[in-house]
Amino acid sequence: MTATTAAQTLSRARHGRPAAPVRIVHLGVGNFFRAHQAWYTEHAPDAAEWGIAAFTGRSAAVADELRPQDGLYTLITRGPVGDEFEVISSLSAVHAAEEHAALLGYFRSPALAIVTLTVTEAGYRRGADGGLDLADAEVAADLAALRAAPDAAVRTAPGRLVGGLLARRAAGLGPLAIVSCDNLSGNGEALARVVHDLALEVDQTLVDWIAAKVRFATTMVDRITPATTAEHRAAVRAALGVADAAPVPTEPFAEWVIQGEFPAGCPDWVDAGARIVPDVVPFERRKLALLNGSHSLLAYAATIAGHETVADAIADPRCRGWVEQWWDEACAHLPLPADELDAYRGALLERYHNPNIRHALAQIAADGSLKLPVRIVPTLRAELADGRVPEGACRAVAAWALHLRGVGAPVKDVNARALAPLAAGTLADGVAAVLAHLGLADVPELATAVHRLAGELLSLAR
Repeated sequence: MTATTAAQTLSRARHGRPAAPVRIVHLGVGNFFRAHQAWYTEHAPDAAEWGIAAFTGRSAAVADELRPQDGLYTLITRGPVGDEFEVISSLSAVHAAEEHAALLGYFRSPALAIVTLTVTEAGYRRGADGGLDLADAEVAADLAALRAAPDAAVRTAPGRLVGGLLARRAAGLGPLAIVSCDNLSGNGEALARVVHDLALEVDQTLVDWIAAKVRFATTMVDRITPATTAEHRAAVRAALGVADAAPVPTEPFAEWVIQGEFPAGCPDWVDAGARIVPDVVPFERRKLALLNGSHSLLAYAATIAGHETVADAIADPRCRGWVEQWWDEACAHLPLPADELDAYRGALLERYHNPNIRHALAQIAADGSLKLPVRIVPTLRAELADGRVPEGACRAVAAWALHLRGVGAPVKDVNARALAPLAAGTLADGVAAVLAHLGLADVPELATAVHRLAGELLSLAR
């Protein structure tokens, strides 16, 4: 291989496949989207019919990297025994967020069938009641702009969707599906709510049009996707002999569960491994309890024992025992067949043991005040209601109480100031304060168990 060949940039003339006609618009071109929805579209048997036009979020950097590569990039699947490299061709066009005229052009296209989003929970601009936060400065600016001119440039995700839907209605075009792929329970309903609220403020007649023409799908998504580094770019150059400015590392596992309708059709994502189900809630609960709950348990308890990554922790028989115990408790309250739960647990263990996905426990430990109430507390309450004091759930609470006292992973929490009093006084005082904070103050046997387990964890501190 010559030096010239080694320096070739990815291009459709030499790599991948021809660009498919754009039938999907995506908002939020991050690594997760490119390892997940774009990957599923690439693997659909009808991929040649379903091109994606992707728009960035705040920064245009990804668009600047991908456009010279014709939207192509390399997916690096990091398995336990090595890497696999695949050029993904499903992005037919990549735009910066500021290219609003291009966005409206796609909404005015009869070919458009689907809009997908990965804009993070913050991108929904929700207020405390779950509706659109009209006091948000950028939401207010978008509202004023759209009232003045329906094709005005806007910045927020709800603003861009409402602007696009105004353009589609004006063009006299048919229905489409809007699919949230953010890691947020009930994401479709949450998105539908903020779009409805903005449409109501901009043009009340648009609300009825949306109800007739637009379907919002709710999804559960999962695939660990780290940030891209120079090491990943070098690995692509060495393996494929090409220069890729924006490769994406990911794990072998991927899951996509979808609840919703696609009135204008969709790629054959099911053949690629996705599931379309009548109710996504059981799968959301399974992920929250088994994946996210065990992650939180390890983030607080395993760091006390000196472990830094998920792979390090799960290799410790003691930590694995903690996880299995927690899973036994959580599975008793999940409305899915036992064989499906067993298969999911087995898949999680494979993922956790993968040493090539460095999933830092300190990163998982962030914002525990938001995570424990949805990941651990529901199982804890269900076990108490059944007359049991669950050791696995209590251990997670005990480890979080110690975490707040400076043991194990460092505290990085959006509510850090409000949490500070929970670490005051004796260990018994701290446990009592944490349980009160979680709404579990009136169960004496629970306080006894959590305090005992906190003492056992302290004996492991390094």
